[in-house]
Amino acid sequence: MALRSLLFNVVALAVACPGAALLLITRLREQRAMADLTAQSEDRAIDQPMLFLDVRTERAHRVAYRIGFACLVLALAASWLSTRL
Repeated sequence: MALRSLLFNVVALAVACPGAALLLITRLREQRAMADLTAQSEDRAIDQPMLFLDVRTERAHRVAYRIGFACLVLALAASWLSTRL
């Protein structure tokens, strides 16, 4: 019984670490993209239209956040399941 619980916790850890890393990397990329956008906006004249992130970048960030949170939820479920064994 203890070996099975240990294996479930190892699986949970193996899923949680990449998910957390993906969330961290996505957040850093999002901050970097917003900083670049802010720097570009400061160089523009006031009467020019605002700059926004392109749709593909925003979609990529949303997908990465969803995958990262799904990994964390899966890891939590696996860890919770290991306590029930």
